[in-house]
Amino acid sequence: MKEKINVSEIFGSHVFNDSVMKARLPKAVYKDLKKTIEEGTELNPAIADVVANEMKEWAIEKGATHYTHWFQPLTGVTAEKHDAFINPTDDGKVLLEFSGKELIKGEPDASSFPSGGLRATFEARGYTAWDCTSPAFIKETDNACILCIPTAFCSYKGEALDKKTPLLRSMQALDIQTTRLLNVLGNKNVKRVSTSVGPEQEYFLVDEEKYKQRKDLIFTGRTLFGAMPPKGQEMDDHYFGIIKPRIEGFMKDLNIEAWKLGISAKTEHNEVAPAQHELAPIYNSNNVATDHNQLLMETMRRVARRHGLKCLLHEKPFAGINGSGKHNNWSMVTNEGKNLLDPGKTPHENQQFLLILASIIAAVDKHADLLRMSASTPGNDHRLGANEAPPAIISIFLGDQLEDVVKQLVTRGEATESKHGDKLASGVHSLPAFEKDATDRNRTSPFAFTGNKFEFRMVGSTQSISDPNVVLNTIVADVFADVCDRLEKVEGGVEAVAMEAHEITKELLTQHQRVIFNGNGYSDEWVAEAERRGLPNLHSMVDAIPTLTTDKAVKMFEKFGVYTKEELESRVEVLYEQYSNTINIEGLATLDIAKKQIVPAVMKYQRKLANGVAELKTVGVDSSVQEKLLEDITANLKDLFAAINKLEADIPEAQALESEAQARCYHDTIFTDMSAVREPADKLEMLVAKEDWPMPSYGDLIFEV
Repeated sequence: MKEKINVSEIFGSHVFNDSVMKARLPKAVYKDLKKTIEEGTELNPAIADVVANEMKEWAIEKGATHYTHWFQPLTGVTAEKHDAFINPTDDGKVLLEFSGKELIKGEPDASSFPSGGLRATFEARGYTAWDCTSPAFIKETDNACILCIPTAFCSYKGEALDKKTPLLRSMQALDIQTTRLLNVLGNKNVKRVSTSVGPEQEYFLVDEEKYKQRKDLIFTGRTLFGAMPPKGQEMDDHYFGIIKPRIEGFMKDLNIEAWKLGISAKTEHNEVAPAQHELAPIYNSNNVATDHNQLLMETMRRVARRHGLKCLLHEKPFAGINGSGKHNNWSMVTNEGKNLLDPGKTPHENQQFLLILASIIAAVDKHADLLRMSASTPGNDHRLGANEAPPAIISIFLGDQLEDVVKQLVTRGEATESKHGDKLASGVHSLPAFEKDATDRNRTSPFAFTGNKFEFRMVGSTQSISDPNVVLNTIVADVFADVCDRLEKVEGGVEAVAMEAHEITKELLTQHQRVIFNGNGYSDEWVAEAERRGLPNLHSMVDAIPTLTTDKAVKMFEKFGVYTKEELESRVEVLYEQYSNTINIEGLATLDIAKKQIVPAVMKYQRKLANGVAELKTVGVDSSVQEKLLEDITANLKDLFAAINKLEADIPEAQALESEAQARCYHDTIFTDMSAVREPADKLEMLVAKEDWPMPSYGDLIFEV
């Protein structure tokens, strides 16, 4: 009999959440801390010792021996330094202690993490500061049990060296401007607005033993070589298909581990590509959702190992089949629990919603380049624009209903009706009749309205969702601020404000309607149409990086205190370095595998064939087939060797460059060289006998799980 899982009992059991704090903290301390968490007021340092002691006692009860300030440096992954609770006493024993000072502040080495020039090597001091808005948690592995305290990471001078600090700043900026907007529109009860995010996570699972035989996966997270198998995803039979028992076991354990950490893992299914899957959580606050997604990726990798699997989070682990993204579902919620992106049943009458919608459309159009940058990774360059992910061109899908309302406002100045979904016409009497949604969905759109939220579909599967949400929060706050500046000058009361809000809505939609596109984002016609409209088309990460330090971007980020100019410049340098390092590793891995594995294997098979040809000729048997195969192998081996030599010559030239010049060289030259090496190698895989090929094939990896 299978063990019964009590979800309600295990959910959040490893989290120092609100119910735990309420039960363990003195009422006054709990009330004080709760106010900081909910209202964003300054933390009262006087309560830190009490909170720290109770947090320690709770963690020890759970089996923890150490604590860590858990933070998210510019590497894009998480970092932690473990300290034991022990404090030696004079009698040779120890006390288990954890002070408020230790809770509030930590000091990792700031010079050892990417800083883009903000920190010199000799400037080592940096601080982690307790983020009480994201609850502490217990991370339990096979070998350790650690109390993890989510923190922000800043330099000695206060510069943000992490992903969390700018995110918290952007959430604060959007809160202030959205609350300001709602108040001027007459909603005086709104005191706070938070962003709510639900990131869907796509990933691949492959057999760990086969993974270990692929140096490219080990070094880079993606396959640098591999011929397509006879079958890929063209039968569409994997998407939502029956989940294999081994994968079910992984998903079961993953859910349990996620639920313990308070991650509301909700939906799981097979994705489009063989061996590809998805997990989607329920929405959470922007900050907590970001922390949870980082935790989830780490947990996926750890749980996969228990099942003899390897979890691949790279955006494009296999050429020729769908890659992985992370759809960032974004909305705004007031302190009263109202979703500001809910259009209601009659959107044409919902003036507040229409003004917010028009502002978001304007924000996306004005700052499309920054949004594109926020979804840029070396891996995502393989994915964006292919028939599996949105194009690199930013556009907004509104659906038939809202697009029609927008057209009414732009052409007639008034919207008098809203389209509604009719009944589902299945043609089968026994099937239930229900009202369809007012609009279809569009999976080719990078930024799509999906009922009561926007889904930013460009984000890469390995990314921290901090980057896209920092940009999204800030650009929307920017337009809201401009709208508020106008509305707050209006005299004549609520009706006059409403009339001006209506005029602003029409103006924004008229000026920025070019970014609205409901059609096929994959088509060549859209690329041409987008160019005609003047929409930016930044093809690669290297093309997108400079958008961070345009005068427009610097002015906006500094206005809302999200980034300083120096922080933006530092991130540009970090991104160039990350791109160059990534492609450099891929280039070196390509050489390593080609020279040490593929070429020797092909030469060995070549000799085997040549010997076979000689033997056949000796006995007078026709050897023309073997000779033709040998000829093809020899020709491709020659092409492979020439491509290897070019890549080997070009890498040192790229390594000698710096910053943008180096990144562009890796993009334009080294990446092209790698493709030139791969082409004959993949042809050779189809010519050499399987038992003589030095690594598992695509078919072995994606179908044998």
